Amino acid sequence: MDWIHTLFTDSSSIAHIVLLYSFVIAVGVLLGKIKFFGISLGVTFVLFTGIVCGHFGFTGDASILNFLQDFGLILFVYCIGLQVGPGFFSSFKEGGIAMNIVAGGIVLLNIIIVLLLYYALQGKIDIPMMVGVLCGAVTNTPGLGAANEALQQLNYDGPQIAMGYACAYPLGVLGIIGSIILVKYFCRVNLKKESDELEKQEAANPHLTPIKMYIEVRNEALEGKSIFQISQFIGRDFVISRILQDGHVSIPNRNTIFHIGDRLFIVCAQEDAEAIGAFIGPQVQLDWEKQDTPMVSRRILVTKSSMNGRTLGQFHFSSMYGVNVTRINRSGMDIFASRNLTIQVGDRVMVVGPQDAVERVANMMGNSLKRLDTPNIVTIFVGIFVGIIFGSLPFTFPGIPTPVKLGLAGGPLIVAILIGRFGYKVKLVTYTTTSANLMLREIGIALFLASVGIKAGANFVSTVVEGDGLLYVLCGFFITVIPLLIMGVFARMHYKMNYYTLMGLMSGSYTDPPALAYSNQIANNNAPAVGYSTVYPLTMFLRIVTAQILILFLT
Repeated sequence: MDWIHTLFTDSSSIAHIVLLYSFVIAVGVLLGKIKFFGISLGVTFVLFTGIVCGHFGFTGDASILNFLQDFGLILFVYCIGLQVGPGFFSSFKEGGIAMNIVAGGIVLLNIIIVLLLYYALQGKIDIPMMVGVLCGAVTNTPGLGAANEALQQLNYDGPQIAMGYACAYPLGVLGIIGSIILVKYFCRVNLKKESDELEKQEAANPHLTPIKMYIEVRNEALEGKSIFQISQFIGRDFVISRILQDGHVSIPNRNTIFHIGDRLFIVCAQEDAEAIGAFIGPQVQLDWEKQDTPMVSRRILVTKSSMNGRTLGQFHFSSMYGVNVTRINRSGMDIFASRNLTIQVGDRVMVVGPQDAVERVANMMGNSLKRLDTPNIVTIFVGIFVGIIFGSLPFTFPGIPTPVKLGLAGGPLIVAILIGRFGYKVKLVTYTTTSANLMLREIGIALFLASVGIKAGANFVSTVVEGDGLLYVLCGFFITVIPLLIMGVFARMHYKMNYYTLMGLMSGSYTDPPALAYSNQIANNNAPAVGYSTVYPLTMFLRIVTAQILILFLT
């Protein structure tokens, strides 16, 4: 029976380490699904399971633990970057600016309170541990990873900062939800009034989704003019998917000539519909079944990498294929198909034309769901390769004795954001299914948390229970609650922000899914999700970068 003893106790054995990680992750994930007062800690429970195992002496070779910790962190932050990349820059447009200002203010206040507590306690908690408490208080695990990686650059040999994270995290989750509730009472929010205001805003600002119109040409100035000329006159983007002339229905192209009495099937952005109708003619009722050649409309899935990054205008669909593209569905949202719109793998393109022509376009675009199910691992590892090189570049700043590096967390994160947003311009296919991205992220964060927990477990009880554990909890509570209350009230009073949107913003500023789930349950609308997704990209970036800055500049 020596083999059983060796399997469970030999820390240098690969079989023992794999067994240990499997147990820690499996048990941690299962326990993380248990809800306490309606709130679950999710994958974070892997950290606590690892601490328990480490406390009872179950560990592994230090070099292997470090490798799995760093590799898991890289996988996690890179997939986060790919996810937030497409929306990172667009989140700064118009209404998103105010929300990101509030979120940035919350991050700044978190840091200010950390520094105030550090100096108030006269250094009783050192900066690295205070950063660990900060990451737990704002429930941001990638920040913990970035801080750990920065400490490795400085050859830090103090206590594991994961202990501060573990102490502050549970109350951090409750503190976020509690702050959301307190803002409601401080600002005397009437939930029904907030719902009514949202409905009024949606009615006053219709979504810029494509709409369809049947229009008859009545403007005599358009007689004998081509579609291209008319589009130049109007100065608005639109697509004429079908035209009825002399009793015959056909697919027009840019050279098709207009005549008085022609009837058109037009697709355009909702904001342009009134101007186009006023210029061309009134809307009419029309039966498109009376046509020479049967026309079909079909959504085609873009799966060929050769399509990635090219604009619709480059394909000359109407002149070369005899079809028209009217709109594109991307990530569940319909987008008007203007000539300058860039096609990306994963788009669903609405094509109108004769059956055989539509089939040719489908073959050209790929239209293979199976192909999309295969992850593009080349892009993933090319991005990680470039990200590690970028993260290893030293940057020197006056007054700092050692060069600053973005490290294994910051480098891949920034490169992933850039690839997620601009990858198509260098022909990189960045599309991955949501399930594939989530799987890689969960594996990465589970490996990271298990490694941190196992390494911290040996000294956890002596450091936290017999040491400053309660102080970590108290500091974490202040770091969690005070910034949310200050900026939450500020957003309501200064920006007159809708409370439901503010709930999502407050949850997103701490990248906290349990708080978002609570907000969605209260709201029964998508306003919290909008607020969360608007500030999430910038907040995630700031949390990772600021954790490293605090370590590198103040340690």
